Amino acid sequence: MAEAPAVQLWLVRHAPPVVAPGTCYGRLDLPAQSGPTVACAQRLALALPGPALVWHSPLQRCVQLAQAVQSTRPDWQPLPDTRLREMDFGTWEGQAWSSLAKADIDAWTADFAHHHPGGGESLADMLARVAQALQDTRTAAQADGLAHAVWLTHAGVARCVDWLQAHAGQALPRADQWPVQAPAWGEWRTADLP
Repeated sequence: MAEAPAVQLWLVRHAPPVVAPGTCYGRLDLPAQSGPTVACAQRLALALPGPALVWHSPLQRCVQLAQAVQSTRPDWQPLPDTRLREMDFGTWEGQAWSSLAKADIDAWTADFAHHHPGGGESLADMLARVAQALQDTRTAAQADGLAHAVWLTHAGVARCVDWLQAHAGQALPRADQWPVQAPAWGEWRTADLP
């Protein structure tokens, strides 16, 4: 029996959100700047070859991008997936990072994978949901015979994908091991899902 071909996952980050610089806004539901959102959708439609399955975070900055993508490529039918949301920072949401107590930040970095910053979501929980979404994306694309899948999502989700692909089966990350790089606003990168 032939092995299923790899799926290329396009990790697309939403356009810049409408929020004051330095604000913690993981799960906070903010709009994105409209001009850059449309420009991203147009560039993506030109760059992505052929048909693709498309999922998006249900946060409005990604919903806007999904709508712009669909208006550019009506053959794509973006579907919401809650697993593609950004990390939930609980009570830290909407606060300036500089206003958070140093002791709270230190507690998070000391137990980076398991701490619940602001009482929100732990990184271990986020990694688990992203890992399941990766598996489901690969399965769905292969079942449809498609070589490409697209996630319209957030920097944190892209970093989770990076970690999972580079460190599968290894211990959860410490703060100093976490990937810093993510696609820029309205940009993307690809990852192969074997």
